[in-house]
Amino acid sequence: KRHNLLIHNNVKCQSKMKCSAVILSLLVSGASAFAPASNSAESKIVMADSKSDLTALADAANPVVKYYDPLSLADADFWGQGTDATIGFLRHAEIKHSRVAMAAFVGYCVQSNYHFPWAQTLAGAPHPAVALGPEAQWDATPANAKWQILTVIGLLEIWDECGGGGSMPHYMRGRQPGKYPTFENFRNEVHFVLDLYDPFGLFKNMKDEQKERRLVMEINNGRLAMLGIFGFLSADKVEGSVPLLKGIAKQYDGDIMAPFSADFTLFGS
Repeated sequence: KRHNLLIHNNVKCQSKMKCSAVILSLLVSGASAFAPASNSAESKIVMADSKSDLTALADAANPVVKYYDPLSLADADFWGQGTDATIGFLRHAEIKHSRVAMAAFVGYCVQSNYHFPWAQTLAGAPHPAVALGPEAQWDATPANAKWQILTVIGLLEIWDECGGGGSMPHYMRGRQPGKYPTFENFRNEVHFVLDLYDPFGLFKNMKDEQKERRLVMEINNGRLAMLGIFGFLSADKVEGSVPLLKGIAKQYDGDIMAPFSADFTLFGS
């Protein structure tokens, strides 16, 4: 028994060391994203986007509106990293928010019409009722469950910022905006996990023309989803604010922007 205990402790120690090494490498590699750009020829990286690329993308995404930048964000210089790096940051942010909005829109529709039959907690508590509406359902979710969700989101953000543990450059340093890194380093150092995009390799042979067309479709669908989810939230919070949703919206009296509960605040009562 003592021998088995020593082996068990040794395995646990090795696992902790691997996890610590992965986390440390993420933090170190992520810090390089905001380091000043070097002028040496060896460090020059062709950015995934420039202003001319934005114009071409805008024309493809919406031939009617075309390129529209009233705040001149494409000419900005965030953190002294240059305009190309700034465009990379903004493009990545838009695609990320688009994907979140698409997930939120679909989730809103599912939660409004379907009740998950399994227990939500280990204690056996059921998921909140459909009659509550998505916002009230979130308020009724236990705090521990919310922390788990936000923790996973935070870890995914760290993995993105660090380029998958250094497997690809930062999106302000040449990575294609919106391209999420694989979990290859995590699989090698910690344990097996499927990639977020194309986990079974079904699209690895997709032609470049089709990829570009689908990326434009994703941008348009994401922008529409952002309008859609905010339309739902507005209709639930302010009665009659979205006439098309009249009779569908479920009135919500809490604070939609509160992360944990209707009366949550970071600044005290």
